Amino acid sequence: MAEPKKYPTKPLEAWKKAKELRRKYYERYTDPNILRWSGSTWSLDSVPAGFGRDVFHITGEPYGAAIAFNHEFAARCQEAAEARGWARDLCAYFRNYLGSMYLDEYNFGGPFPKAHFCFTSHICCTHGKWYEAVSEYEKIPYWCIDVGVGASKDMNPNKVDYVVNQIQEAIEDMEKKLGRKYQDELLIEAVQNEFRSTATWAKICTLNKHIPAPLDEKSMHSLYVFGTLDKHDKEFADFHEELLAEVEDRVAQGIAASAYERCRLITDTQPPWHFLHLYRYLEQYGAVSVGNLYVFGLVGIWEDQPDGTWGPAKTPMEKGLEMKTREQALRLMVEWNLRKPQWQHFYDPQLKTDMMVRIAKEWQLKGVILHYNRGCEGLSVGIAENRLGLMKAGLPVMAYEGNMGDEREFDEPRTLARIDSFMESMGYNKIIQD
Repeated sequence: MAEPKKYPTKPLEAWKKAKELRRKYYERYTDPNILRWSGSTWSLDSVPAGFGRDVFHITGEPYGAAIAFNHEFAARCQEAAEARGWARDLCAYFRNYLGSMYLDEYNFGGPFPKAHFCFTSHICCTHGKWYEAVSEYEKIPYWCIDVGVGASKDMNPNKVDYVVNQIQEAIEDMEKKLGRKYQDELLIEAVQNEFRSTATWAKICTLNKHIPAPLDEKSMHSLYVFGTLDKHDKEFADFHEELLAEVEDRVAQGIAASAYERCRLITDTQPPWHFLHLYRYLEQYGAVSVGNLYVFGLVGIWEDQPDGTWGPAKTPMEKGLEMKTREQALRLMVEWNLRKPQWQHFYDPQLKTDMMVRIAKEWQLKGVILHYNRGCEGLSVGIAENRLGLMKAGLPVMAYEGNMGDEREFDEPRTLARIDSFMESMGYNKIIQD
C-alpha cells in the first residue's frame, strides 16, 4: 500500500468557548432564582421559553451522557435506579438521570437541582414515562406532547394540527399551574433561534463532504450538543454560526481533523461514552469517522438541495414566511421538527437505511460501523435491518455490541479486535503503532 498522505491539522479555536458555554449551562441550572424545568432532548423547548427569560431547563439525555463519562458516579446512579426497580435493559440515560435524582447528587457538584415542572415530547419509547417518573418523585406538574404522527414523507395538515393543538392546550394549562402569563413574542424569538441553530448545524455537517474532513465525529459530539441542550438559546445559535465560519475556513485551508485520512467511515447512534478513544484507535489505521446520522440528524434539519444533494433546510425566515402570532410560530416549529432525520426510522427502518446509504455516497465513505446499543432501544430499533440494507448497497459493515451509558455492557478488547479485523478486511494496516 502506498505511503499515506499527511494533511495539516490544528485545534479548533471554538473549543474554549464551547467548554465555557457548556459549563455555564449546567451551572445556570442550579440558580435558585430561575424557573427550572426538565425534559428530553427532543422536547419542543421553544415552548416553555414563552414563560419568561428566567426559564431554563436541563435535558435528560446530555445530562445522562455526562454522567456516563464519570465512571464511578455512573455506576452508583445505575445501581440506585435499579434498586428502585428500574430494569437494567432500560435507556441508560434514563437510569443515570433517575439515579442522580434519587441519590440527590448533581454530576457537576452539590445536590440535584429539583425542577419546577416537566415538559417533554414522546416519540422514543421512554420519554413520556421518564418525565412522568420525575414528576411523581419530585411532585411537580408534567406535560407531554405526542409527536409520533408518522414519517415526514407522509405529512399532512391534520397531523400538524394534532401536535399544534396539544401544545396550545398545554400552554393554557401551564399558565394556570405555573401562575404566569404566556408571552408570544418570546416564543417567536425562541423558534427563530431554534431554526437558525438547527439549520446551521446541518450546514456544518455538510462541510464534512470535503476531503480531508475538517471535523471528526468525536469532536462533533462536543459541538452538536448545544442543539440538544437548548435549541432556542440565542447564545448557542450564535455559537453555531461562529463555528460554521471557522469550519468553512478550515475547508478553504485544507485543515484536516485527522492527519492521515485514507478511509472515511461513519458510525451509528450514540457511542459508548466511556470508550471515546475508539475514534483515536481508528486513526491508527488512517480511518476517520466523518459523523453519523445521529450526529447529523438528532437536531439538524435537512432537505434536498437544487443540485440533488442532501443539505441544510432553508429556515422559515429565509423563505420569508410570516411569524407574527402564536399559531404561526407553533405551526412552523412543529413542521420543522417533524422533519428530523432521527425521527423517521421509528416508522420504518428502510428510511434510516436510505439516509445512511445517501450519506455513504455523498460523504464518500469506505465503510460503516454499527453500534448495537443496548442502552438506547429507540435509536437501535431496526439496526439489524439497517446492517443488511447497507451490505446490500455494497458497503462493508462492522457491528459491535455495547451501551452508551453503562460500561458493564461493553467488552473493550473484543471490540478492538473486531476493529482490527474490519480494517484489515478492507486492506488497511496500521500507520501509527500503539
